[in-house]
Amino acid sequence: MHTTFEQTVASTGRLASRNPNLQNVPVRTEWGRAVRGCFNSGRAGYALICADYSQIELRILAHLSGDETLVAAFRAGEDIHTRTAALIFGCDAGEVDYDRRSVAKTVNYAVLYGMGARALAQSLSIDAAEAKAFIEQYHARFPAVEGFMKQTVETARKQGYVSTILGRRRPIPDLDAGNPGVRAYAERAAGNAPLQGSAADIVKLAMLAVERMLHSERLPAQMLLQVHDDIILRAPAETARDLALQVKGVMEGVYELSVPLIVDAAVGHNWRDVEPVNA
Repeated sequence: MHTTFEQTVASTGRLASRNPNLQNVPVRTEWGRAVRGCFNSGRAGYALICADYSQIELRILAHLSGDETLVAAFRAGEDIHTRTAALIFGCDAGEVDYDRRSVAKTVNYAVLYGMGARALAQSLSIDAAEAKAFIEQYHARFPAVEGFMKQTVETARKQGYVSTILGRRRPIPDLDAGNPGVRAYAERAAGNAPLQGSAADIVKLAMLAVERMLHSERLPAQMLLQVHDDIILRAPAETARDLALQVKGVMEGVYELSVPLIVDAAVGHNWRDVEPVNA
């Protein structure tokens, strides 16, 4: 099975996949997991390696905003969703259960994507007032994040574009549109594009660095697929775990942020049944 990768389809700069779209194979449903179980290395004696950047967009948000609380949490190796839950619910980290962490995770990404109270309320199945309170509590606990997002939009309004950490520009032409809906969409895009776009840049740097490592060391492994923040490779089963740790090290060192880049590596005989690999 072969896909076609497109460089210029996604406005954020991410690679897009078509014919078929192998970046859209589901994972959260039982049926989706069954489908993933059908994908294997395609070669006897080989295994799959999955190397996935952990919360890369939130780490880039911490780096670009410089928010002290967010930066400190990532530097301390804390689970950022648990940390956010403790802050917005006013409790200790040990009191954060699955439901509170899930709410905090949704709030984290709602802020990242410029989601308003109404959309957050629909996502969490709560009323708009409660959703608004969650967003306000988040901004109170991470004040530099709100300032960064607002400043990014205002800068884009003045210069007509936003930039990633590597300087790649995305024009944002509708920030002064007369239609409020069009203008609001442009503002959300302006706030989010440097985050998603920078993540795309880093993943592409990682792909180049991993390929150089495989070539220079003449390793019998190949990159098969890139799915957003995840690189999937094929390698001999007996050396796959060691190679997974090598790939993890290369990816984590490809770009220096003010917070650590962390990669979760896993190995398995099919795309569903990969198991974490730790040093």
